[in-house]
This record gives sequence, C-alpha cells and structure tokens, in this order.
Amino acid sequence: MAEDLLFRRVGIKKPDDVHAILGHSHCIRTVEDLYQAVTRSVPGVRFGLAFCEASEEGLVRVEGSDEELKVLAGENALAIGAGHSFILLHREFSSLSVLTAVENIPEVCTVYCATAKPLEVIIAETALGRGIMGIIDGSSPVSVEGPGDVQERIERLSRLGYKEK
Repeated sequence: MAEDLLFRRVGIKKPDDVHAILGHSHCIRTVEDLYQAVTRSVPGVRFGLAFCEASEEGLVRVEGSDEELKVLAGENALAIGAGHSFILLHREFSSLSVLTAVENIPEVCTVYCATAKPLEVIIAETALGRGIMGIIDGSSPVSVEGPGDVQERIERLSRLGYKEK
C-alpha cells in the first residue's frame, strides 16, 4: 500500500523590516556555527535563528541576540517542522553581509533563500516527517522591464553601493 504524501504551505511570520535566510543542514552544531558566522560577519547584529532537530527529541534549537527575533525564528521553525532545516531572521543589515559565511559552514547543505519579501515554504509530509520542497519568495512579476526600468535599476544599485556609475 502506498504511503500518503501531503503537501502544505507554511507562511513565514515576520515584520516587514525583517529579512529571512532559510536553509538545510545536517548537525546539531549548526546552531552554534550559524551564531558565530553571523556575529563575526556583522558585530552587534540583531538576529534570531532556529534549527529543527531530526532526532527523537525533536526539539527546535534557538539562538540569537534579539529576543523578539529568537521567538519568531522558533515559531517559524516549528511551523515548518522539517528536520535539519534552519531559519535565520535579522534586521538592520543585508543578508548579503552574512550569506557567504552561512554557505561556507561545513554542515550547511542548502540555502533555499535570503529575502526581505513575504515568504512561503512548500512542505512535503510523510509518516517519517517533513521536508522542504521549495519556497515562494515575494510576488510574481507583472511585466518585462523597459529602458526606463533598466536605468532605474542601475541607479538603485549604485545608491546601495552594489554597482559603480
């Protein structure tokens, strides 16, 4: 008899000024390594992170420097419920400031997204547990950019320090 496979959509709850990094790892030490990667990359940063154990204890491990973001990260991780997944919530800095450090942690297998946009996680659920199938990051596009849009994009990147004029 075939085992049931269910798909679910989990909306990530976060204030508009909070960015999220969602990923997959394979070890309980992920919590400490993520904490160190973030604090070494951006000293004094405000963040919360949570990691879903895949063990029999089934705990969500939580760390961070901001109590509100720690609580939010823990609640979102529990709602996702996928073993070995992690979520990092932060404000007041760009995910680009820590993304390479996060990706370079040996036990990090995948980073699904780094976004400030509304985020939904598509979950597959079986009798064994849950897994992340993918993400929905922000809204769908409505048109292809024109010449004016290109110029605006270049100017915006320049203002943000990502592109020279």
